[in-house]
Amino acid sequence: MTTETLDHLRTQISTLSESERATLARELIMSLDGPRDDSVEQAWNEEIVHRVSKIKSGKATLLSREEFRSKMRKRLGQ
Repeated sequence: MTTETLDHLRTQISTLSESERATLARELIMSLDGPRDDSVEQAWNEEIVHRVSKIKSGKATLLSREEFRSKMRKRLGQ
């Protein structure tokens, strides 16, 4: 694809609404991901159910946003 073609596409894209650009971006990213793997989606769904169950049963340790950020900064040495 030529630079001229890319510039033309950028110009056209800039006229789209924010939601249209978001939809286009999502579709472009999905086109790079390869074929969908339903087993991955199922595994994530099971993980979500598992985590929610731990929270509801009181077995999970929850952190506030500030606690989480503090721990991550310590890990990253910041």
